[in-house]
Amino acid sequence: MIVVDAMNVRGSVPDGWWHDKDGALARLVAAIASHAWEEWVIVVADGHPVAGVPAGTHGEIEVRYAGSSRPDAADDLIVETVAAEGPDDGPITVVTSDRGLRSRLPSWVQVEGAAGFRRRLERWTEGNH
Repeated sequence: MIVVDAMNVRGSVPDGWWHDKDGALARLVAAIASHAWEEWVIVVADGHPVAGVPAGTHGEIEVRYAGSSRPDAADDLIVETVAAEGPDDGPITVVTSDRGLRSRLPSWVQVEGAAGFRRRLERWTEGNH
């Protein structure tokens, strides 16, 4: 399973995402959903569902919202999501560069940096065109 800290990945590249936060989230989810994953991917975002990106399944990925925009709301949901699984349920990778979130994850969880994940998505997207 891969759990993506959407806001951290969205913010990993200064591409003007702050001018259209909802659109940036929609583009990120679309990019993730366009790839055929071997693992189940859960994209976790702050706040409530945005236009065009409802909570739930999108192809082979799932989008979850923290239901709050308070600080660390999505981090709390990511920690809960990981805790619901165990080390015997298969490998889990959390995609984030947030040190605070990383420190809250069990030692058996792998972490991939947000910028590296974003570059990987961009390479796949470019390869599909």
